[in-house]
Amino acid sequence: METPREVVVVSALRTPFSRFGGVLRSFHSTDLGAMVIREVLNRVSLPGEQVDMLYYGMCIQSEAAIEYNVNARQALLKAGLPPETVSLTLDRACCSSLTCVQMGFRDIRYGESDVVLAVGAENMSNTPFVLHNVRWETGLAQPKVKDHLFPIGYTGHNSLAKDAGDVAVEFGISREEQDEWAVGSQKKWAKANEAGKFEDELMSVEIPQRKGEPVVFDRDESPRPDTSVEKLAKLKPVYGSPTVTAGNAPGLDAGASAVVLMTKEKAQELGLTPLATILAVASVAREPRYIASAPADAIQKALGQASLGLDDISLIEINEAFAAMPLVSSKILADKYYGGDAAKLTALRDKINVNGGAVALGHPVGASGARILMTLAYELRRRGGGYGACGICGGLAQADAAIIRVDGT
Repeated sequence: METPREVVVVSALRTPFSRFGGVLRSFHSTDLGAMVIREVLNRVSLPGEQVDMLYYGMCIQSEAAIEYNVNARQALLKAGLPPETVSLTLDRACCSSLTCVQMGFRDIRYGESDVVLAVGAENMSNTPFVLHNVRWETGLAQPKVKDHLFPIGYTGHNSLAKDAGDVAVEFGISREEQDEWAVGSQKKWAKANEAGKFEDELMSVEIPQRKGEPVVFDRDESPRPDTSVEKLAKLKPVYGSPTVTAGNAPGLDAGASAVVLMTKEKAQELGLTPLATILAVASVAREPRYIASAPADAIQKALGQASLGLDDISLIEINEAFAAMPLVSSKILADKYYGGDAAKLTALRDKINVNGGAVALGHPVGASGARILMTLAYELRRRGGGYGACGICGGLAQADAAIIRVDGT
């Protein structure tokens, strides 16, 4: 077998994330995907003809169905890529765009491709109501209408909020801790935004108006930096959860993310400076109720593949599907690597989501996996380099993780 090739990230960006019913509500997610595909290539002056493969992740398949199917194919054609470009649409729930990175990594590492686009897009505001049992229904039975966003869960299983809350309690993590983490996420986002830290990863989107010039949307719409623990304590838990509320969970958001991957040699040939090198990727699946702990398991697996320990890692991103996720997963990691040492757990949590997470900036589910990867890479670059880990859970307790290295300048 030939020596595996080094895989680097040369461009990574996202749209600002829009809140539920916000400024992006009228866009189909495929249009958001096309926007981010065009811009991520433009940022490094990379012609679409250079792209060997495009992986495209999204989760809310009923929204995808508004434009029928093969959404990856539709997005790349809207973006102006050559019709010969090969693509694949995939759904691993919230993991989807990090799964796209994983598949691109493997394609490049083992010689199937030289340049891969990993994309994720979602517009939860655009999710339709589903009308079913109509085509073959007879008699006077009423048609069934289902809101595909309520509740956030799967037939035959608990709601995601209930499972996350139950497992948080099982690991000794209180509602108060989750509210504190959520407030911390909002405050960290506000500080990072004030410092201009998101400028590297954000593109702007023009919102057409009925009259006058388009509105330029260039910052995340969801953050609520004026919140407090006292305000969150007044909220009731949702969907049967003992701890999860609207305040310690993200919204139902819209946005798109994209990452350009290529071989190190291809980057050198094109004169592109890598943002990061991907060292390892990993996926796990667990008993469905353990969705909050799955990111820790995926990160452990990826660390093993990269022959690194937790102490080697400078920064970590764990997607805040709920505040419970980074809290549960960090406790599992601390138990595994530090024997449950309380001081080391605190130090570990100080490395996680240092610029805030999805509770603040939003969670357009198909786009979030690529988002945490780029946020991690840009922050490591600002700090002079180092190793980073990111992990994200997906519906029914799947998880993906990646380990990256950012070289100092």
